[in-house]
Amino acid sequence: MPRLNRKDHKAMGKKGKRYKAIHQKVAAGEAPFSMQEACSLVKQTASAKFDESVDVDMRLGVDPRHAEQMVRGVVALPHGTGKEVRVVVLANEAKHAEAQEAGADHVGLDDLVDQIQKGWTDFDVMIATPDVMAKVGRLGRVLGPRGLMPNPKSGTVTMDVASAVRDVKAGKIDFRVDKFGILHTAIAKSSFPEEQILENLEAFVKEVIRLRPAAAKGTYVKSITVSTTMGPGIPLDRTEILAALR
Repeated sequence: MPRLNRKDHKAMGKKGKRYKAIHQKVAAGEAPFSMQEACSLVKQTASAKFDESVDVDMRLGVDPRHAEQMVRGVVALPHGTGKEVRVVVLANEAKHAEAQEAGADHVGLDDLVDQIQKGWTDFDVMIATPDVMAKVGRLGRVLGPRGLMPNPKSGTVTMDVASAVRDVKAGKIDFRVDKFGILHTAIAKSSFPEEQILENLEAFVKEVIRLRPAAAKGTYVKSITVSTTMGPGIPLDRTEILAALR
């Protein structure tokens, strides 16, 4: 591979007008920002030609290698995520009509199990009834790495499939801390009104605070950042937020 000369490096370091403009909007403020300020900025920095997601990253003072420090939960966002969620329901035939009427995109059992075993994963959430979990267990190798396995803790293993489907379609999201102690999730679209982004953000952060493990010592929430898909990270005032949401 040829070595880059000084001219090449200089060209690689150049930033486009769009990049400079959106970063300047963040740099012009006084970080860290309040939630209200951040939600205003996140709309200003959304300049892509598509409707960007609004993402939240929270760095937590936990060690997920220890089960007692795992942070995982669900939250119903007041205004949904703005994303069309594709839902699969695995259940016996008696539950099929209920799931379809609630809005599930795919409903079945053995036929869908066969499809998924062959690699089909064209969906966002799987809901299953407890009595078919033995069959769902065969799909662990396919679903596990993609975070699609149904779980009682997230409300995706239930006999009330209709409520579960409606909740997911309405904006109920499942989140889980990664191996580095970071939570990353989309909570809105940049086209949402500022107040709706703010209310979704507050609902998510409040639930994460509520889920603090008893085994977590020291500072629990170390940092909170919001951004659009193509925008810069906007650091939030952690101290102010924790005081307001407790």
